[in-house]
Formats: sequence, structure tokens, C-alpha cells
Amino acid sequence: MPKMKTRRSAAKRFKSTKNGGFKRHLAGGRHLLTHKPAKRRRRLRTATMLDPSDVGRVKQMLPYG
Repeated sequence: MPKMKTRRSAAKRFKSTKNGGFKRHLAGGRHLLTHKPAKRRRRLRTATMLDPSDVGRVKQMLPYG
């Protein structure tokens, strides 16, 4: 049986946690930050958990993650 391939795009975006969930970063924190309030920029720096409805799809994309 050959090894399963990891979707590299998903590997760059999601990190698995100990209990089987996935961490992700919020969208909108890369550029055009000068007009966004400091509170919003601070919030965009933190990681959040992936929605449970998407976990199954990401697990398929990251078979060894």
C-alpha cells in the first residue's frame, strides 16, 4: 500500500491539537493593517479553533496530522 499524500496547502494553514482538533489563523491580518483598529489587529494575531463541521474534511487532507 503506498503512502497517502498530504495536501500541502492544508498543512501550511492548519495545525493539529492533542485532542484531535485543528488550530487556524483568522483572515484579514496580512496587509492593509493601517486603517484597522489596534483591538482588531490584536485579535487577528491569535489563533482560533477550526469549526467542528470542517474537522472531517481537514483530517482527510492531513492523513498524518
